[in-house]
Amino acid sequence: MKYLDVESARSRRDLRLVLTQGVPGPWGEAAKGLFRVKRIPYTAVAQQGGGENAALREWTGHANAPIVVCEDEPPRSAWSEILFFVERRAPDPPLIPPDPRNRALMFGLSHELCGEDGFGWNRRLMMIHQALSVPASSESPVGVAMRRLGARYGYSPSAATAAPQRCAEILQLLASQLHRQRERDRHFFVGASLSALDVYWAAFAALASPLPAALCPMPDFLRPLYQATSPLVTAALDPILLEHRDGIYEEFLELPLDF
Repeated sequence: MKYLDVESARSRRDLRLVLTQGVPGPWGEAAKGLFRVKRIPYTAVAQQGGGENAALREWTGHANAPIVVCEDEPPRSAWSEILFFVERRAPDPPLIPPDPRNRALMFGLSHELCGEDGFGWNRRLMMIHQALSVPASSESPVGVAMRRLGARYGYSPSAATAAPQRCAEILQLLASQLHRQRERDRHFFVGASLSALDVYWAAFAALASPLPAALCPMPDFLRPLYQATSPLVTAALDPILLEHRDGIYEEFLELPLDF
């Protein structure tokens, strides 16, 4: 993927999507998936994972990714803000269910994946803990980045210790929803058609079991961090979840991943 740097991007007025360069960050991959399903073109702007990103913060008010910047509109960085943006910009195909109950279910489960104290949030705490537990790692480039992320997202050893149980509960919740849908001969998380939740899970599943290197060629140091090894998490990873991930990628998203 071709990226603009921040200084080149901020003078433009087209639709720009700030993404973590060189790694399959799940929030960024989810945003890319929404844009792909909606067929919305964008210009990619580079953010450095775990970096200071001072120029990005000065421009957008945020140091993280993804961020959507479009014309004179305020930058959007929250997963729900980005979803509402793409839904307004390209209403078809809809990714927010029109039925109120299905809509509430989709947003509730999506928060469990993408939101604060959700699956991605807690897996990130586990990854930070794993990286910082390696002897002599704290002053390495990866260690410095992880300590910066830890300060940003509330890392502590006790929070990381509690994280596997929370992740397992969310995986069990998602699996039970898919099983209920399969019993009704439905192949999506909610209702009878693709929703944003299907895209989110496809991206966030990397934090439990990444796609093979041929499809997701992430840096060597990162794959062991992404691969869940906690017995609680691996026991909760029902095969139906990875089957669903694979099906969504094959039918709706892009492979191999390009980041």
